[in-house]
Amino acid sequence: MEQRPPYPPFDRQTAIEKVRKAEDGWNSRDPQKVSLAYSIDSRWRNRTDFVSGREEIVGFLTRKWERELEYGLIKELWAFGGNRIAVRFAYESHDSTGKWFRSYGNENWKFNENGLMTVRHASINDLAIAEADRLFHWPQGRRPDDHLGLSDLGL
Repeated sequence: MEQRPPYPPFDRQTAIEKVRKAEDGWNSRDPQKVSLAYSIDSRWRNRTDFVSGREEIVGFLTRKWERELEYGLIKELWAFGGNRIAVRFAYESHDSTGKWFRSYGNENWKFNENGLMTVRHASINDLAIAEADRLFHWPQGRRPDDHLGLSDLGL
């Protein structure tokens, strides 16, 4: 049986841990690795896309990170209760022409007893930014522990 701790029901500490693990996974930009945090039959709504199951998750994330270059993400816990977590997030990336964007959003997550996410609803808005206005500066991979979070950045 696949398991992905921490498990629900979440308290503040385990919810924060779950959010950071999700952020770290997405910052790896490895669609196969990221998909393992979701149940086999996980359902997503991401903007106008509806995704069902790990195979579609891998395809969705592969296409996403082919378009959104130098992707860097910060997530922050918004609320939690039982087997659900709400987060707010922002990420920066550029397109193939070099135009930079900061994308802001909220996600609602639902987990099974094994800690796998079964439902993900994401609402996201994009803002074109100048490269000089970027706030997320770290090499590909995990955000360093000393890098400011969303609230500290005024986002």
